[in-house]
Amino acid sequence: MTISSSLNAGVAGLTANATRLAAISDNIANSATYGYKRMEADFHSMVISSTGGTYSAGGVRSTTQRLISERGALVATSNPTDIAVRGNGFLPVARDSEINTGNGQSQMLLATTGSFRTDSNGYLRSEAGLVLLGWPALPDGSIPTYPRDTTDGLKPVQINVNQFTGEPTTKIDLGVNLPATETEAGAAGAPSELSIEYYDNMGTSESVSISFSPSVPATGVSNEWTMTITDSATPGTVIGEYTLTFDDSRTAGGTLESVATITGGAYDPLTGALEVTVAGGPMTLNIGEVGTSDGLTQLSDTFAPVSISKDGTPVGNMTSVEVDQNGFVHAFFDTGITKTIYQIPMVSLPNPNGMVALDQQTYLPSPQSGSYFLWDAGDGPTGDIVAFAREESTTDVAGELTAMIETQRAYTSNAKVIQTVDEMLQETANIKR
Repeated sequence: MTISSSLNAGVAGLTANATRLAAISDNIANSATYGYKRMEADFHSMVISSTGGTYSAGGVRSTTQRLISERGALVATSNPTDIAVRGNGFLPVARDSEINTGNGQSQMLLATTGSFRTDSNGYLRSEAGLVLLGWPALPDGSIPTYPRDTTDGLKPVQINVNQFTGEPTTKIDLGVNLPATETEAGAAGAPSELSIEYYDNMGTSESVSISFSPSVPATGVSNEWTMTITDSATPGTVIGEYTLTFDDSRTAGGTLESVATITGGAYDPLTGALEVTVAGGPMTLNIGEVGTSDGLTQLSDTFAPVSISKDGTPVGNMTSVEVDQNGFVHAFFDTGITKTIYQIPMVSLPNPNGMVALDQQTYLPSPQSGSYFLWDAGDGPTGDIVAFAREESTTDVAGELTAMIETQRAYTSNAKVIQTVDEMLQETANIKR
């Protein structure tokens, strides 16, 4: 019994060390594989109770575990949609084969890095056939509230590289000087005209025309103007008319003293803004607060549009896509605007090492890993996302080669045990001769 147990222990030792060598071989083979998590083999002794003063060898048993929670070093790349997780958390991905079949919700897999580029359908897809998942944004770029304990809200990130977009003009800031001499008695009283281009809801160029007509008194100075606003989209229609009165005191000369509304939205003295309605909807005109010189002024004898600024852009073409550290996917257009189109969540689990490891460096949540939760990148227990980067393999080649030498020596020693037991059994068989 004791001799045969020694033989069994030697065989168990060979099997255990062969398992460890397989793990080492896998690690070394994937030392240059982005996102690879190394395998670790552990040995556990098997103890058999001794009876009658004899000892029976129990041998050894090996177990393996993939250390998914380990993180490799990040290496810079030139692709803006090469992304990697810095810290805890995982990226949600799905197989493109499941998405292309269109049979409903695809299964969410997890990864820590990926090199994603748009395919023929516009999906952000890696060479391994993994498609990035995210929450789609609303047309205004905001992200709706999605459930965080389910994948129901996740959609494949799809980029329309031929997309056009524009932003309507909703605000214009006026910095204009009106000639003070035009409100004096005997002045010509000619109106001063100003035309400002804006973009409507369809990205079409329109213009707001503003006419400043001075009030010429019989004697003295009136310091009063009538501001009339029209819209080129509705010719001949006045969308706002206001009476402007300027201060001529020594301390506040040339600044607005009061604004009276004839037609259009009321002037707000606290913000210096008034609201008119163009063909596409409401538009705010900021003419400056009362007593300040940051908007309309009445100085000297020159009509001068000093500074005019506005929001909105014409229709533009998409030029590139990037993912920021908080997981927002931004589309950049040649008009200079940026639009948020998706948000990539970060997935956390209580026991990442309990997930089921699949090919292409992807992992599947399991009962051993615990329930997952979808966080905003950089929030809660998760790290952030790094663009222009990939995560390297967690394999330490020098350490694996050292472990290989140890495994080889242990395997040879166990083989020697089997050889010795065989010789002892042979001697036992020879006793009968």
